[in-house]
Amino acid sequence: MKFWLGGYTADSDGHASGIGMLLAGGADDASAGGGLGFAGEVAATDSPSWLTAHPSLDVVYAALENRGEVQAFRRTGESSFTPLGAAVPAGAATCHIAVAPDGASLIASCWGDGRVVRMTLDAAGRPSAPVIAAAATDPYGPDPAESGPVLFGRESGQVDLAAAARALRDAAGAEYAHLVPDHDAAEAASPTGDAGDAASARPSRAHQAVFLPGGLVATTDMGLDVVRLWRAGADGLRLLQQVVLPKGSGPRHMVWHPSGHLYVVAELSCEVFVLAAAVDGSWHVVGGSPLGVGTMPGDTAAELAMSRDGEFLYAAARGSNTLATLRVRGAGEVVQPVALVDAGVHWPRHHVVVRDILLVAGQLSDEVASLTLDVRTGVPGKVRHRTAAPSPTCLLPVR
Repeated sequence: MKFWLGGYTADSDGHASGIGMLLAGGADDASAGGGLGFAGEVAATDSPSWLTAHPSLDVVYAALENRGEVQAFRRTGESSFTPLGAAVPAGAATCHIAVAPDGASLIASCWGDGRVVRMTLDAAGRPSAPVIAAAATDPYGPDPAESGPVLFGRESGQVDLAAAARALRDAAGAEYAHLVPDHDAAEAASPTGDAGDAASARPSRAHQAVFLPGGLVATTDMGLDVVRLWRAGADGLRLLQQVVLPKGSGPRHMVWHPSGHLYVVAELSCEVFVLAAAVDGSWHVVGGSPLGVGTMPGDTAAELAMSRDGEFLYAAARGSNTLATLRVRGAGEVVQPVALVDAGVHWPRHHVVVRDILLVAGQLSDEVASLTLDVRTGVPGKVRHRTAAPSPTCLLPVR
């Protein structure tokens, strides 16, 4: 089975040279359970840290994170791509792209400046006409005394973002410390250590967009602790609602469940929140859970993925380098920790589920590993196969 592999290149102190190709078993296998192998570069470009595909065309979109651009690539062969038009500016540290189910538009999320940007896609899949959506607002305001409760998580009631950033840099080591979010920047900028200055500097950090049924779009803002719901239209995105999560939780990525619930992994508090729509269409937090016993202070959650049958969720914790398994219960509103296991790689940035295989990209160990999922418990086992791969950040199965 083939996968396109995103990664960090030299402009972000990574070791990749562009979009790569990963093989899991034979190229035409329907399963990813075979031996792993990095098959080299398929398109040279700068730090394509996130990849996504057009729903009907042989086009792949790359978030060129350090350049703050979206680049479309048209497939020209079994292992080759060519740029489809020029790169389109989106915003600082463009880290995620989501393509609409009808292939008519895409949404780019920008970690650096908080922008959510909609672009139109033409018949060939070429992006253009970027429109910046309304900026997120801090629901907690400038008053540091205003602090939301941690609904399902750690006992402290609030995550110390500056301390978490420092701990992460220690864990990552000097070579990779610059890749850790600068949550302590405001603290360092205030020589008096004034808490009000730090609170007022809370930055907007857009991180992901997900297209939901009925023309809705959900986006996360990791810096301001909100999930925003939008109505997608021909003229852009119209904001409907802002769902507030606990202060300092850091909502990062989401998964839509067939039950109608939206699961959100919080990067900084290492929790999964459950969101659902009420009868009147308004969205609310209806449940949630910490990733499980064993996550460490300073851990940051990364990707959230779902099993094929929707019964289990998988979240990675960077720092302790673990994978959490959570079981979906009730009508989808309940998530319960099942196990926390070794991810088998350093800094598990991204992972995907393919039948009974979990593939994990180890950003800082320059490798991809595969783990077999227990069909009864849903828990990943020990590493089955691994291969060297340069600074991997995203795994995209090839259709």
